[in-house]
This record gives sequence, C-alpha cells and structure tokens, in this order.
Amino acid sequence: MNLAWKEIKKNKVRFVILGSIVFLVSFLTFIISGLANGLSQDNAALIKNLPEGYFYMEEDADESFNLSLIPASIQESILDEYKTAMALSIQMGFLNDSDEKQHSVAFVTSTPTELFVDVAQGELFLDSSLKDKIKVGDTLSNNQLKASLTVKGFIEQEKYSHAPVAFINEQDFKEMYRTEEKQLLFLSDKDKAPTIDGLQSFTKEEFLKTIPSYSAEQLSLNMIVWFLLVISGMLFAIFFYMMNVQKIGLYGILKAIGVKTGTLFKMMWVQMLFITMTALVLSMTLSQVFGLVTPDTMPFDLPLWSTIQLSITFLLIGFIGATLSGLQIRKIQPLQAIQQGEV
Repeated sequence: MNLAWKEIKKNKVRFVILGSIVFLVSFLTFIISGLANGLSQDNAALIKNLPEGYFYMEEDADESFNLSLIPASIQESILDEYKTAMALSIQMGFLNDSDEKQHSVAFVTSTPTELFVDVAQGELFLDSSLKDKIKVGDTLSNNQLKASLTVKGFIEQEKYSHAPVAFINEQDFKEMYRTEEKQLLFLSDKDKAPTIDGLQSFTKEEFLKTIPSYSAEQLSLNMIVWFLLVISGMLFAIFFYMMNVQKIGLYGILKAIGVKTGTLFKMMWVQMLFITMTALVLSMTLSQVFGLVTPDTMPFDLPLWSTIQLSITFLLIGFIGATLSGLQIRKIQPLQAIQQGEV
C-alpha cells in the first residue's frame, strides 16, 4: 500500500492522465446508458409498466402484432377462463385540438381490466407528456371519429413507439378502426404460458423484441456501452504494461531484497483501484447531475442502481486488464532485470 502510494505521488502526471481517460470513458458510458434506458421507456413504457405475464398474438401474424387479430370466440373463452386476462389493441394515430393542431398519439383500448385506466365512451386519458399542450376538459377530435373526445386526465409514463398513449373506450376504437377484434391477449401472474390453439405466446421481454424500433435502438446503444467497457479494459492493460516495462529494473531490485511477487501485484491493484474509484465517483456524480438538469423532452433515465452496476463492471474489467499486463512480473529474474535496467 505504501509502495503504491509513493509511486502515485512520484508519477502524478501519468496517473492523472490515466484517471482522466477512465473518467471520460466512464462518463460517456453512463450518459449512453442513460439514453438507452430513456429511449427504452420512451419507446415501450406501456409494455414495460405491465406486470410479468404472457402476450398472445395470432400465430399467422409472423410475430408482428399489427397483423394480428384475435378471433372473437378465442377472446371470449380466454377471458372467461382466466380472470386476470385482458385483450388489447394498439394503433398509431392523431388527435386534433381546438386550434386544429395535430398531436401524434398511440391509441390503446382494452377489455375491462385493473391494469389500465377505465375509460368511458367519448372520453380519453393521455400520457402526461402532453400536459403542456392539452388541459383536462379540452375537447379533441379525430378524422375517423364522428363525436369528439374529452380529456379526463393524465397518466405518468405511458408511451409507445415514442408517442404519448391515448387510452380510449372500446366503442370509440371500434368506430375509428372498423374492427371489433383485438390484436393481443395478455395473461398476468402466470408462471407458465398456457397453450392456446392458433395463438403464439411471448414473455414480456420477447414481446419487446418484436417491436422493430425497440430492438434496433437498444442493440445499437448497448453495443456502444460494451465497446466502451472493452476499451477501458484495454487502456488499463496497455498503461500498466508500459509502466511495468519501464520498472523491470526496479522490480528486479525489489525481488532481490525479498519482496514477493504477490506484493508487487497488490501494489498494482491498489493503484488501479485508486485511479478507477476516483474517476468513477466523479463520473457517477456528474452523470446523476446531468440527469437532473436534462429537459423533460430528452429521453434520459439513469437509475442509481444502473450506475452502480456499470461501476462494478468497470472495476472488474480494470482488475482483469491490470492483472493481465502484470503477468510479466512473475517472469522477472532479479539479476537479469537489474542488468537490463542498467543498460
């Protein structure tokens, strides 16, 4: 510990440079992770907010719920058999306010359920992101609906495909889209998906992957996060490898006077932990502050547990990188190292 601290004080510039790089890489990783989580909520909060359960869509829909229509006979039998089941439909559309301004929304309707708000005919509930543009009691219209719709309230964090959700009554949805059949069935609180003839089952995670925009966004952003983690591991390996090459003579002397190889590894690990922890504490603090000052229109969500998980991953990768670079220490022979250091 004492040796490690003395070397850090002696070579401040080197360690400050490494710490700065680790800080920048970790800060960028936290920001991208926050954006990935924020976009995930912005794209599929409607689905993610549901409890664990199973989604069913028509088997011939080729895993695209937009092409799915649940036969009325199957829907009725499932709703009768499973009291926690519901049938639902989701369709993208528009609402016009009193100034004839269009607002893009995702219309959602369902059979009576405790999972969604109860909406009477001629009424609707909107995601809270529309609060600044629409007020409770406002009358909105749709080109496919004869009667107008009255806003009865707002619900927090209900979005689909980056559009605010509009919960409407089944009869209004039927008039707008000319269909009585729902697109999906959802069974909650089931440990295993019951087999239903003609329907294909999906867990919540599997269903999210059937949403094209969700899969593409999350895959791209998560690949960037993991790529940055790999870069951080390579930085540690290269940095400590170069440091060890320059200190071969010193290590030879230390081994000659009886310092064990394990002690040299501990010195390197202490240095790695000190640099990484300092950089991570700073980047974690700034990323949390960044989350507080971002505007509401920016999809950013970085829970504290997520930053802690990423920080632990950084520490593990840093430990592996430093350890791999230090394997050469075990091969150092005192006399040979001292002679090499003198050249």
